[in-house]
Amino acid sequence: MDIKDKLKDIPKKPGCYIMYNKEREVIYVGKAKNLSNRIKSYFTGVHDAKTTIMVENIDGFEYIITSTETEAFILEMNLIKKHNPKYNIIFTDDKKYPYIYIGNEKYPRLYYTRDINKKGKYFGPYPHANAAKEIVELFNRIYPFRKCRIIPKKECLYYHLGQCLAPCIKYIPAEEYKAFLDEAIIFLNGSTKELQQSLEIKMIQAADNLQYEKALEYRELLDNLKTISEKQKMELDIEDTDIFSYYSNQKYIGIQVFHVRGQKTVASDDYLFEVMGIAEEMFINFIGQFYITHNNPIPRVILLPPVDVSIIDEKIRNRIIIPKRGQKKKYVDLVTENAQEKLVHMIKIEKNKHEKTLGAVFALGEFLDIVPPRYIEAFDVSNIQGAYSVGAMVVYIDGVPSRKKYRKYKIKTVIGANDADSIYEIVLRRYKRLKDQNYVMPDLIVIDGGKPQVDSAERALSSLDIKIEVLGLGKDDYHRTSYLFFKNKQIDINKKTNMFFFLENLQDEVHRFAVTFYRQTHTREVLTSKLDQIKGIGKIKKKQIIEILKKTDYRDFENKLREIKLTDEQINEIKKVV
Repeated sequence: MDIKDKLKDIPKKPGCYIMYNKEREVIYVGKAKNLSNRIKSYFTGVHDAKTTIMVENIDGFEYIITSTETEAFILEMNLIKKHNPKYNIIFTDDKKYPYIYIGNEKYPRLYYTRDINKKGKYFGPYPHANAAKEIVELFNRIYPFRKCRIIPKKECLYYHLGQCLAPCIKYIPAEEYKAFLDEAIIFLNGSTKELQQSLEIKMIQAADNLQYEKALEYRELLDNLKTISEKQKMELDIEDTDIFSYYSNQKYIGIQVFHVRGQKTVASDDYLFEVMGIAEEMFINFIGQFYITHNNPIPRVILLPPVDVSIIDEKIRNRIIIPKRGQKKKYVDLVTENAQEKLVHMIKIEKNKHEKTLGAVFALGEFLDIVPPRYIEAFDVSNIQGAYSVGAMVVYIDGVPSRKKYRKYKIKTVIGANDADSIYEIVLRRYKRLKDQNYVMPDLIVIDGGKPQVDSAERALSSLDIKIEVLGLGKDDYHRTSYLFFKNKQIDINKKTNMFFFLENLQDEVHRFAVTFYRQTHTREVLTSKLDQIKGIGKIKKKQIIEILKKTDYRDFENKLREIKLTDEQINEIKKVV
């Protein structure tokens, strides 16, 4: 049954609908009071750009009838969480707000997290991970909290630095540990005066004892503390509250969220979406997703502007207040004003971002006289004098890197420095696999190089009987993007256009990825052979050393090497290698 026939049979009842593309991927989930009217509306009349693109990708749909619109709302949230549809309003990077967490173990750690499913105390949310990390680092320097995730059998470096009480080897009275925690909690609940006074006293005592380096450290901590406390500027005489509001100009909707904790605004964030349907309905959906889909903690109070909240989940709805007058109404008005102000700013940012990404992709399609290449795969190879040759591929979708789809290749069939043959190998391997597994092919292949490299890529595709356009990016004597090579022609390009900047960034990204992989491969293989020559280092130690060097800053790796019980002589030999 085609879509037109299926539209005739849709009931006029509440429920959810699910839109699919040709690959049977869920691309949109929606709810409606009247399924028939809502679904038919997508296939009739004129729509905005985003809805038009979505409709063009619809190859089929299903619907689920519910008893009420409230049931449809809850079902919609669950379906969005399950399928993560491309065209729904979602946090595209699955971002959750960071919190500071104190566990409820005997000697709890203090650390930042986005996981709020553990038992313990949470403070936040914080607008950016850096803010939360900054506070955590500050407290772990001031107070000797446990740092190790699992209590070890021996003391660590933090104990010797005076930054841990070492409950691993010593008995620490619960009252002593709790006193430090209580002091930190006072600050996290919004009061900084007590902590500032405590640090000032410690700074003076250190100076009096001629411990000038320690005194300087306390002064730096005080400066950091003042900086952090300045981020909590708006003091509000209300309990823990989330304040939501929105502003729409028909084409876009801007949503603003303020979080008040301990009578201070500890976070504010803004979001911009293209309007699809009714702006108020999108706003309500956003709130549902914020708490249900992304599992953010529900505060005591949620303040909203005048909207219909009847379909919101009951546990959220019970916390909602829509103030009509007084201080709370002023706070909502302030958030609305912020949403309106931010909307203009975000539209400019979004427009600029679009011109540099999807806009540049469409411009490239027009320039090359091909269908806009919304799915691009780019290749590069890296080696030094033919040694440790590797290849790399990056993927751009709608002009944006899709890093989960990046791939690395060790060159297997080419001996020596031969970029053209290396390109042939990795292109052949990539698209033979896609063809064998019936995966979607890219709209355009981009090769870092000119005619020899492009010819090799086209030859590999031809041997697989695959037709994909191949674009070469040539460089000048200064190793900068200079010209295009396409359909056996060298093409000059205006270097002041967004299209050129997009291609230049694409070429830089695939080159960076290839070089990084080369360095990892070279370092690992050279290091492995060097470690074999150091007395007393076997397979297990070698593996531990390589992992340490991969994950640890050079300044700290010596301490990590001592933790795996290497001798000073062995450590000195390793330092010579790295």
